[in-house]
Amino acid sequence: MKLRLLTTAAALGLMAGTASAQYTLTVLHTNDFHARFEPISKYDSGCSEEDNAEGKCFGGSARLVTAVNEARARADNPVLLDGGDQFQGTLFYTYYKGKLAAEMMNEMGYDAMTVGNHEFDDGPEALRGFMDAVNFPVLMSNADVSNEPALAGVLEKSTVIERNGEKIGLIGATPQDTDELASPGDNVTFIDPLIAIQAEVDRLTAMGVNKIIVLSHLGRKKDVEIAEKLTGVDIIVEGHSNTFLSNTSDRAEGPYPTMIGNTALVSSYAYGKYLGELKVVFDDDGNIISATGEPILLDGSVAEDPAIKARITEAAIPLEEIRTRVVATSTESIDGDRGNCRARECQMGNLVADAMLARVANQGTQIAIQNGGGLRASIDAGDVTMGEVLTVLPFQNTLSTFQVTGATMLEALENGASQIEEGAGRFPQVAGISFTVTLSAEPGNRISNVMVGDAPIDPDAVYSVVSNNYVRNGGDGYDMFRGAMNVYDFGPDLADVTAEFMAAQGGYTPYLDGRITVVE
Repeated sequence: MKLRLLTTAAALGLMAGTASAQYTLTVLHTNDFHARFEPISKYDSGCSEEDNAEGKCFGGSARLVTAVNEARARADNPVLLDGGDQFQGTLFYTYYKGKLAAEMMNEMGYDAMTVGNHEFDDGPEALRGFMDAVNFPVLMSNADVSNEPALAGVLEKSTVIERNGEKIGLIGATPQDTDELASPGDNVTFIDPLIAIQAEVDRLTAMGVNKIIVLSHLGRKKDVEIAEKLTGVDIIVEGHSNTFLSNTSDRAEGPYPTMIGNTALVSSYAYGKYLGELKVVFDDDGNIISATGEPILLDGSVAEDPAIKARITEAAIPLEEIRTRVVATSTESIDGDRGNCRARECQMGNLVADAMLARVANQGTQIAIQNGGGLRASIDAGDVTMGEVLTVLPFQNTLSTFQVTGATMLEALENGASQIEEGAGRFPQVAGISFTVTLSAEPGNRISNVMVGDAPIDPDAVYSVVSNNYVRNGGDGYDMFRGAMNVYDFGPDLADVTAEFMAAQGGYTPYLDGRITVVE
């Protein structure tokens, strides 16, 4: 709740019947774009030009530019904001890193974005290169970057912009566990985002700013906590959990906006499939009088901007030879849905884990474990191109083989099941091992009935494991693997391994076999 003080003069004015002024702000927003510069299919993967011409595709930069321009034209005092994770997800990022994202965001005229965890995938230097290329501030309040030469003195916690004479405060927030999720290096220290955000809110309020927007890449659960516990936050532009809010779709996770107290929470799913459009009316004291809107679906009815479409087509030329190569076929669509692969056994998890285990089975490897968050898309039935495989597995992870005790493996599985409610990427997709997850149990005590092959796991025995180098080096909370024995982190690329495994099957058929049982 904001502090509301009436001076004597203001009070007299109101008693005399003077109407207070209102201010309307339109917040256009995106989040978790993940290098989807080209249109995507209903599976959030690549979409052919033929399907695009038939109106079967969604998003892409050329549609997003059109939607932004049209929304600005009808808006009162528009701002364009991003909730983080422009980096990573397709060959465009693999080839261009952040350069194409910077170019497209400049073209659309973004006003600010927050740092997502994936902005650190290639270290602070890559983030700095992106920041140097964009024409708007990139924000992160909840980290100390003073010891990181690439970011010190450049990466700001917050900023103030003006629209029609009114000051609007913008604050960025990044996951506190980004050191586990990405590669920020040893010189960046992350802190509690609630403490950091409130400090910035208080500082901006003391400067006379009474309209404050948090650009949050913290995920839905933490955003709700911000709205419930912090004071002075008017709007939260969400990111990280790919939350879809809508007043019209039966697939939405909540209304758009979701109001918690006097704070409006908005999110527009991910991958540029929607453009969020929120109209907020404030009173003189910066309190929200009304907040209305709905994400705009960027389907075939939204025209593609010809100049941007031509630019993306040009940027795609170096990628074509790689991604159009057919590497396998699938008899059915392979489910890699984020909600499934981060909470239960999923078809894509089985495929990738099986592929890893098959690749090193001749080394005596018994267990494969893949973080669900490393699976980024589904694949439709029919011919499978290398581009589709790389969209599922875009991180250029390599196979890692190592040995751990059964006790360490149990600790790893508990870590994987510890944040299911938050949709965290650490959920374990596996091969060679089976287990039960009890959701009602406390984190750290959720795993039971663990079998390696046909035998119960032995805490004292040593098992040979295969994973990706990100997990083996402690990513997604798998710190217990850092002390593994007989480690080799430099195997083949996981995308290549998966493509070759599928090819060897002839026509691959996706399946579930009950290797992971989830109970309430």
